[in-house]
Amino acid sequence: MISTWSEWKRYPRAGRGENIEAPITPGIYEVRYAGTGALHSFGAVDNVAQALSQLTVGSKSWFGRRTEIVPELEYRTCATTSKANAKAAAERMIGRREAYMSGAA
Repeated sequence: MISTWSEWKRYPRAGRGENIEAPITPGIYEVRYAGTGALHSFGAVDNVAQALSQLTVGSKSWFGRRTEIVPELEYRTCATTSKANAKAAAERMIGRREAYMSGAA
């Protein structure tokens, strides 16, 4: 069983005291670049909040300085009753995207 997607939310930036608002249950997450809507990452996981909190958004150099500008990201989530349901829903979504992209090309 799949619930509905949350609204798009701005991905929190480190050091600003912002929090991720996501379920601690199995589900799907999608992260996109705010400016273009291009996909950054997508996954079906056991704990959505944990997966989003561990997502690598930028890289650091050896001296701890950022080597690139951290992009503005947005995320949305969808809780499911189990990881198996999350994986099945994610596979359906991927299949739909592939069908759409092959038809649009």
